[in-house]
Amino acid sequence: MNYIATFHTHLAALRTHRALTGQGVRARMAPVPRCLSSSCGVCVFYQSETPRQEAMDGDAEAIYCEEDGAYRLVWRGEP
Repeated sequence: MNYIATFHTHLAALRTHRALTGQGVRARMAPVPRCLSSSCGVCVFYQSETPRQEAMDGDAEAIYCEEDGAYRLVWRGEP
């Protein structure tokens, strides 16, 4: 599946990207799609069988699943 993780900080996005790629997951950092909100404006797009919440940095905002061009919230981090 295709997932998008959003973050409160750029550093959190970078740390999550490194964690995911370290686990062998295809991931890339990119600007957040306009229809999703993010504090820092950067997200991580990745492909995985599961959302992989355990790889998210503590400043992760949310994880969305991309299905047929729409985004569905699958996980929300601590505020």
